[in-house]
Amino acid sequence: MRVLQLAWRGAALTVLVALAGLAQAQNYPVKPVRVIVPFGAGGPADVYARFLAQQLQQPLGQNVIIENRPGAGSIIGTDVAAKSPADGYTLLLMSNTHTVNESLIPKKPFTLMKDFAPVAPINYSDLILVVHPSLPVRSVGELVKLAKAKDKGLNYASSGNGTPYHMAGEYFKALSKTDIVHVPHKGSGEARTSVLSGQVEMMFDAVTTMTTHARAGKVRALATTGQKRSRVTPELPTVSEAGVKGYEATIWLGVMAPAQTPRIILDRLNGEIGKITTRADTAANWEKQGAEALVMSVAEFEKYLNQDIAKWAHVVKVSGAKPD
Repeated sequence: MRVLQLAWRGAALTVLVALAGLAQAQNYPVKPVRVIVPFGAGGPADVYARFLAQQLQQPLGQNVIIENRPGAGSIIGTDVAAKSPADGYTLLLMSNTHTVNESLIPKKPFTLMKDFAPVAPINYSDLILVVHPSLPVRSVGELVKLAKAKDKGLNYASSGNGTPYHMAGEYFKALSKTDIVHVPHKGSGEARTSVLSGQVEMMFDAVTTMTTHARAGKVRALATTGQKRSRVTPELPTVSEAGVKGYEATIWLGVMAPAQTPRIILDRLNGEIGKITTRADTAANWEKQGAEALVMSVAEFEKYLNQDIAKWAHVVKVSGAKPD
């Protein structure tokens, strides 16, 4: 009898804890929400994270705070997010850096699809291939020819291992059969500065951040990296159009939460983010910058993430990319 009573009490306690957790999730949020951005300030991830945070505050009724934790190609900040409570009060601003790192850097303190739950995508944009004006090239063809003529190739800057800027360079290297050399930096801002100053000859950068410098003559733009020409720079050919057939590389951003975050919270955040990214004013503003909204359900985003992990695993394999 005593054993039966204890069993009933244990079961009742479990039910009460579950109900309390459900009630807490239904009332979400009741305090500020933190978004960890595992990239440096000033890059696309940081810019769009701050936009999203500002826009989320009104519908959530709470402050949304951005916390930059750059380093190790996004691994430092991502690990902090992975170890945070799964209660919806810590979110991760992520990109295809994360899907790349699943194959490029398999020995990490976390596994993306095991330690995180998908929330929602944000947007995507093309990259733009630029060179310092001192480099005597004005087309992708001339760049490839010069890279093949140099004994040690040319150097290209990136914001770190596994980032879209890095993989864009490695994919270009593989398809163009050139020996361009990766020069990783701590963030996209630092990489951009290296190219603007002429310390590094070239870079694949986000259209949303580098186009202004190209129009000011601080760098020379050669091509964009999408399947079709960018609406921001229609005068530029795509890399594939310019001769490196089949080339395509973009940068996309999304939001994830620690694994086991209640589904009711994931769905709430997914809905609110979708409302923001599909607003007419958001679309018009992003179009001018060269970004386009990505809208998916939680389940659709999960499928997208798994497909992107597989895609980049293939690129890592064929390009021979290694962490520097």
